[in-house]
Amino acid sequence: MTRSLFAAVFAAVAASSITISGAATAAENLTAYTSAPGVAVHLSIAHLAEVASERDIADIQITLGQTGADATQAVAEGRIDIGICPFILPFLMSKGLGPYAAMGPDKGAELASNLRILYPYSFGVYVLYAYDTVGLQGWDDLQGRRILNGPPRGGATAEARALIQVMTGLEEGKGYEGIQSDWSQMVTTITEGTSDAALLPEFIPSDRPLQALSAGKMTFWSIPRDKWESETMQRLLSAPGSAPVEFTMEQMQTLGDNATIVSDDDIFRMRGSVGGNCVNAAMDEDLAYQLTKAHIETLDEIYAKAPYARNVGFEELDARKSGMCGPNPVTYHPGAVRAWEEAGYTVPDCAK
Repeated sequence: MTRSLFAAVFAAVAASSITISGAATAAENLTAYTSAPGVAVHLSIAHLAEVASERDIADIQITLGQTGADATQAVAEGRIDIGICPFILPFLMSKGLGPYAAMGPDKGAELASNLRILYPYSFGVYVLYAYDTVGLQGWDDLQGRRILNGPPRGGATAEARALIQVMTGLEEGKGYEGIQSDWSQMVTTITEGTSDAALLPEFIPSDRPLQALSAGKMTFWSIPRDKWESETMQRLLSAPGSAPVEFTMEQMQTLGDNATIVSDDDIFRMRGSVGGNCVNAAMDEDLAYQLTKAHIETLDEIYAKAPYARNVGFEELDARKSGMCGPNPVTYHPGAVRAWEEAGYTVPDCAK
């Protein structure tokens, strides 16, 4: 090896060693659970890990492909430091229901009391859509149809079923056929024609609807205004883990030319699935403060990473729009409250 080549290799190794050492000597070593890439759930924690390392706050080791139910329980039990936390899950945990039925209400309430939020975001908005070739006419045309409404198990499917029942009075297995698919196979299920329509929590715009649109023209239906304003719908939108979401037509048109957007007016109304990144109540207050501060101060960076990022409520602290307060038993970590308020945001008293 020539002297100049050896010097170049040595310099590269030295630079690499400095980078590795810098990451290893960060103030904290933390663990986190998140989903597979491509959605806000993954984006939020991956970005937090990046900026926490850059600021020497923490080295966050991420485990991918985790469900919200497992991540929420792991944080509550103190087995991991940061997790994805759809707000329906702390509620179910506190009652010993759903995926937490085996632990019972007493143990569930004890664990749920351990959960705290750093920052909120949406887990998607439930949108009804179908290929134009199917000939679907909207919400009033679901009788006898095959509706792709989520994975084989999980909160998303239950939320989609509830929305269909409120909108149409139809129950799965009676008024329509429910089709379930693993998240990784959703696009294939849509494009191969297994279902007539999909009602799934989507980000606007994001990979799944965009990939489906690349195979043909589709129509997307808003919740009609009269249904939206009904007492039954408003109760549903106030349920744990749910929130009212309204997009402009301009936001919806980012889906592209193959998408036809149907609404009563210039507002597209949807049921949102909301939550946030949660930590254990025992997390050091200054650590929670530094992590949340890093999130707030790098919002422009996270918005630049995905076309849907500005539409998922990373800085939406309104109690109803974020899904905090009410039946949701989770509050913000005191360190997170300090970071948000220092940055000029108003944290609802009920969420502290």
